[in-house]
Amino acid sequence: MKHPMSPAAVHFGAKVRSARVDLGLSQESIAELAQMHVTNYGKIERGIANPSLTTMLRIASVLGTDVALLTDGLSRDDLPAEFEVLTADEFLRERDRRR
Repeated sequence: MKHPMSPAAVHFGAKVRSARVDLGLSQESIAELAQMHVTNYGKIERGIANPSLTTMLRIASVLGTDVALLTDGLSRDDLPAEFEVLTADEFLRERDRRR
């Protein structure tokens, strides 16, 4: 069994699934409307795919929602564990500290 790509992918997929279920539509219907293969759509809902921004926009459009609502609450803490991301502010503070 594949593991989720990241907590962000799981979060996004859960919100997509919830919006689809609320509409009473199948994965097949949403995938067809979004012009994508149902297998790829299902992977997004399960959080094991990392959709492009264009794909996210297509799905949000079909669901009649905004991408911002599907990604609400995500932060750098939701990135995969192997990514250690500094904010620009943290970088500047560290750079200044080392001078």
